[in-house]
Amino acid sequence: AAWSGSAGNLIATRALMGVGGAFIMPATLSILVNVFPREERPKAIAIWAATVGLGVPLGPVIGGWLLEHYWWGSIFLINVPIIAVAILGAILVVPESKDPEASRLDPVGALLSIGGLASMLYAIIEAPNVGWLAGQTLGWGVAAVVLLGAFALWELRRAQPMLDLRLFRNPRFSAASIAITLVFFAMFGMLFFLTQYLQFVLGFSTLETGVRVTPVVVGIGSGVGIGTRLAAKIGTKIVVGAGLGIVALGLLNLSTVSDLSGYQTVLISILILGFGMGSAMSPATDSIMGAVPEENAGVGSAVNDTTRQVGGALGVAILGSLLASSYSSAIGPVVRALPPDAAKAASDSVGVALGVAAQIGGAQGQALAAAARSAFVDAMGTTALVASGFAVAGALVALLFLPAHERPREHVEPTRAEPARPAGSTTGE
Repeated sequence: AAWSGSAGNLIATRALMGVGGAFIMPATLSILVNVFPREERPKAIAIWAATVGLGVPLGPVIGGWLLEHYWWGSIFLINVPIIAVAILGAILVVPESKDPEASRLDPVGALLSIGGLASMLYAIIEAPNVGWLAGQTLGWGVAAVVLLGAFALWELRRAQPMLDLRLFRNPRFSAASIAITLVFFAMFGMLFFLTQYLQFVLGFSTLETGVRVTPVVVGIGSGVGIGTRLAAKIGTKIVVGAGLGIVALGLLNLSTVSDLSGYQTVLISILILGFGMGSAMSPATDSIMGAVPEENAGVGSAVNDTTRQVGGALGVAILGSLLASSYSSAIGPVVRALPPDAAKAASDSVGVALGVAAQIGGAQGQALAAAARSAFVDAMGTTALVASGFAVAGALVALLFLPAHERPREHVEPTRAEPARPAGSTTGE
């Protein structure tokens, strides 16, 4: 990726990196389940969830610093020594574990799921540009429905599916999966529009923006610790539901910012959001892992990782598309007086609009810049409100369907009654 000569090469190498990450993440969580006894597992999962959550906001800081001081490819090369240390640590420390009855690979299921998710995300991302009812948008939407429907039918008919959809019959498993999905939906969506607000409205540099996002680390870390302890005392249902409710509160507070608010309002929102995310993440993850037999821990881990990735992708796609549509509508009346090319460019994003304003200069340029910032703030408020609605929905799902307290693993095995061997091992197991 560091030496990619074109956008196509960069996308391809990034996809390859994603494949590698998809092998790693489920394995790490399943290792914890197999290594730690039940009474110590919530603490181990809490530490795991904290490190996963902390890595997301730290990326912009390190990446921003590298971009300001070094060649852009350094953001990829910095990972090489880290990976080398991780490989050595895995060889020396991680115990060997194999499933003697591991299922075969499921390339058809993998291709159907990839095609369905890619079609859905592409339709959502492109809709603001071509129109929500345009033939292209509807075509990709139909393709997503067909491919994901075919994936579900294929998996249900296989004796050893890549993803055992019967697991979702268990409310403990499905409700916790929804909670994790919406936590990462909110996290990635929030980072997407918040970083633009800090850069283009408040005027911070890339590095300064990354630094100002990092307080979410404090919120996540404290939320994970407190949420794990509270879940043991008052139950998963209340903690996960309250955590998502706190996420909604943080997003509501974020919807009130203006171009004159300053960083203080943003900081409060970031801390609230981080605490809510952290307090919901760890108990929900433990609930997912506790809903599958220990010998199928890799299945629960894979689903847990999938919900994170899908939630993050949907957060960026849905909230990003809503942000773009709202911004374009708000800035539209202002740019009508500009030349067609400049008007179209300024309608695409606030960053481009500020560039157009700088080229125009003078009073007209200043007016365009002020209008672009105001339009973006209005769009961000709308987007944050919608995101808070998703968080409230997740809180209701958790309160309605998660058990008050975790039950022993052997009482919640959803696939034991199936005539075939309990399926659901992923291709990476």
